[in-house]
Amino acid sequence: MAAPRPPKTADPEAVKRHPGLFRAIRQRQNPRLRRTDITVTDDRAVKRAVKAASLGNAMEWFDFGIYSYLAVTLGQVFFPSGSGTTQLLSSFATFAVAFLVRPLGGMFFGPLGDRWGRKRVLALTMILMAVGTFAIGLIPSHDAIGLWAPALLILFRMVQGFSTGGEYGGASTFIAEYAPDRRRGFFGSFLEIGTLAGYVGAAGLVTTLYAVLDDVQMLSWGWRVPFLVAGPLGLVGLYLRMRLDETPAFQKLEDGPAVRASEAADGVETIGKGDLARIFREQWRALVLCSCLVGAYGITDYMVLSYMPTYLSDELGYSETHGLLILLGVMVVLMLVLSRVGALSDRVGRKPVLMAGMAGFLVLSLPSFLLIGQGGIPAVTAGMLMLGLSLVCLLGTMSAALPALFPTEVRYGSLSVGYNLSTSIFGGTTPLVITALIGWTGSNLMPAYYAMGAGLVGLVAVACMKETAGQPLDGSPPAVETDEEAAELCAAQSPTPRF
Repeated sequence: MAAPRPPKTADPEAVKRHPGLFRAIRQRQNPRLRRTDITVTDDRAVKRAVKAASLGNAMEWFDFGIYSYLAVTLGQVFFPSGSGTTQLLSSFATFAVAFLVRPLGGMFFGPLGDRWGRKRVLALTMILMAVGTFAIGLIPSHDAIGLWAPALLILFRMVQGFSTGGEYGGASTFIAEYAPDRRRGFFGSFLEIGTLAGYVGAAGLVTTLYAVLDDVQMLSWGWRVPFLVAGPLGLVGLYLRMRLDETPAFQKLEDGPAVRASEAADGVETIGKGDLARIFREQWRALVLCSCLVGAYGITDYMVLSYMPTYLSDELGYSETHGLLILLGVMVVLMLVLSRVGALSDRVGRKPVLMAGMAGFLVLSLPSFLLIGQGGIPAVTAGMLMLGLSLVCLLGTMSAALPALFPTEVRYGSLSVGYNLSTSIFGGTTPLVITALIGWTGSNLMPAYYAMGAGLVGLVAVACMKETAGQPLDGSPPAVETDEEAAELCAAQSPTPRF
């Protein structure tokens, strides 16, 4: 069926439906846009892409979640000498080791994803992640092989971290490049639903094990079960990812050498795909902004979703099962509202939603931890929900906001570098830093002060970013859902469009 003939001038109703797209055209972000340049998305293909990317993200956070939730038990298995605090610090130090190699993974897989394509690299990271997690479940205990046990644990944690370095940047890029411009926030939010699903799966499995097994059984073999489950999950995720096509934005990039040659002849400098040196040289401003946003996001994310069960059990005296059940309920609530937050960011913009989340941590962290410190199910749950509702503003928006910071040719590489550098420095060290600060000061409110600092940095970073809701990704033509929308966008480029 032939595409609808574009009208001579922009329809005011079309402008209302796509304000971000028309704003981008007015600013001449897409000069000489032709109908064939516009991507009309396939709804079924978008949903398949979202499902495959989200499952990989779910597995990533399942892997990291089970380590966090089993931190006390793993400390006894692999670091049996010393006090309980020393065991916990050793366990969290090993947790942080994976984040030390994440930037290396990002620098390796990110540029590779810009050269090879998003699909191939995401399949490779899935394999490595599953192998690293499964292998941890097979390591003999310290009592069996001595220092080789923690050494092997560190090795396989490094494999996990290296593979994860290419996961988030690729998965968020994958969804962002598949999604239509005016619904990128909605579809991107499912990536973080995958995050929470991974945490919920980890928390649910670990809670069940703590409930049905005694301490001796948990130390002997029970802790291995969650790690061994990662093998079959990895095969399912790999199957889903291998069935996908490459993203439309990357396909257009692959098919457009003549366009890039024309731009070079016109004096427009293009960035070579997968060029790590040029990423640092030419994208450093966006990398700094990305790192600040991710730093604030990572601290609050890992504090709420990874560290809180340990805080409730080790600092406030709750049982492991008690703390996990409370967190499990909070995460289910967040999963129910996450897609609505993503859709809200499509309507009102990314910046207002991100501002609300950062301001929430700055203002509500101290009251939240004061409530949690009072004890009792109602107070602890209320405090956790206050933190969770601030976090959901970040979870529902970041996966659409971060890919929009970088152009298509270097998006995977730039986002992987910026995200993983910041996550390694701030996010992965959060449990270790907070545990050390509490031990040093003796104050159980240190997590609140740490989150407040993150919220303040985040507010400044959000104020410095550009609004990108509803607009085409940098370096890519508009992506719409129907041929009628494509015709409307072509009409907006008439010599004297009436907006």
